[in-house]
Amino acid sequence: MESSHEQFGDRTVVILSGPSGSGKSTIVNRLMTECPIKLVKMISATTRPKRIGEVEGEDYYYITNEEFQHRRLNGEFVEFENVYASGFWYGTLKSELERAWSVGGLPFLEIDVNGARRVMELYPDAISIFIRAASDGDYERRLRGRGTESEEVIQRRLANARRELESAHVYKYQVCNDQLDRAVHEITQILIAQKGNSTCTKNS
Repeated sequence: MESSHEQFGDRTVVILSGPSGSGKSTIVNRLMTECPIKLVKMISATTRPKRIGEVEGEDYYYITNEEFQHRRLNGEFVEFENVYASGFWYGTLKSELERAWSVGGLPFLEIDVNGARRVMELYPDAISIFIRAASDGDYERRLRGRGTESEEVIQRRLANARRELESAHVYKYQVCNDQLDRAVHEITQILIAQKGNSTCTKNS
């Protein structure tokens, strides 16, 4: 099997974004196990404390706020953000991208719109994909279906979803998650077509 690193070039990355409730995490998990293209999921660094059951270097890289800011000012992040005004920082280190390229894989970033814009500026040839639900009502239905968040958090996530949907046009591709198997197949075909240096038609 040919190295996807050689096929795509030295600095290709895959970006996948989507509002809360779009089902993107489920899609990411499916792609990591089913996609024939070698994807290496990027592990974010964060200043938030480790939760029970989480593993250093698998879920996140847990670092102090001081170290995060030092690395940020030193230009070691490709993207970073203080998420949901929680006081905790999250970001993707450049060393993570190098880790993927070094093993012949594609760095696979599951990040929000703000982070995606920063990565696209650094890597304009990035394969950027935006996941959207079949209808606006699906976002709220899925968020409430989790049963894990307060009404305040749900409303904040819905407001953020509306803002992210307004930026969907900056992505090269938009995929509707109206049916999970179909959405996973569509994204897989996008990646395969890109590997073959085919001209892919952007989704409207």
